[in-house]
Amino acid sequence: MNAMQTGEFIAAFREAFGPVPELPLLFRYTDEPLRPVEKVGGCFFKVLAQARGGQPVGLNASNIGCGGGKFYTGFSPMPEFVPQFVSLRERYKQTPEMVLEFIAALDLRPAPKAWIEFVRVDAAGTFEGAEGVLFFATPDVLAGLVTWAGFDNDAPDAVAAPFGSGCSTVVSQAVRENRNGGHRCFLGLFDPSVRPWVGADELCFVIPMSRFAGMCGTMRASCLFGTHAWDKVRERINNVNL
Repeated sequence: MNAMQTGEFIAAFREAFGPVPELPLLFRYTDEPLRPVEKVGGCFFKVLAQARGGQPVGLNASNIGCGGGKFYTGFSPMPEFVPQFVSLRERYKQTPEMVLEFIAALDLRPAPKAWIEFVRVDAAGTFEGAEGVLFFATPDVLAGLVTWAGFDNDAPDAVAAPFGSGCSTVVSQAVRENRNGGHRCFLGLFDPSVRPWVGADELCFVIPMSRFAGMCGTMRASCLFGTHAWDKVRERINNVNL
């Protein structure tokens, strides 16, 4: 499967997972967003509900209201308060020094273009320019995604669950992985600060574009097509005969 063919991917995804799971979002940097949104106060994940509903969401340095969100998407330098805030206020890391070590490892760089946008795959029309593919998924759907990611990859971190805010796990990790030609996928949305803006039974799964084409090429050979175990899970996902 050519990763540039969104229609082919959507058809395969529906065949593998059924009609109930929502289609993933693509995120990409652009100078011409399809649909800029009003300024978002606090976590920008609250506005991604619009993208999940089919309306593209364009974000930039002006309409992202969270300092961390601007930083992790590459639109601003690190705010001076971040190490102390994450450690002493949010208590997500034991010390501010640990926060700085975490940030240094992300190798964050300035955004390459003025906007980042999130677009549902059926509204995008192409994978061109995408940094990653973002799934919001229940445990049963995650089971399929994680198993698919491990089909042709024996690395112990084929699927990683790094610490971080929702935006750092989804955007920063995937952008770095894509830039480096890496093959890790990421589980995310464990950050308590982002949890109110997603479903209680949802996490996210992010496939960097550097990994996506390869995974599409193995999709039909994996357990997602024609195996007894996955068929039972797929049936439950779609509430068939329940």
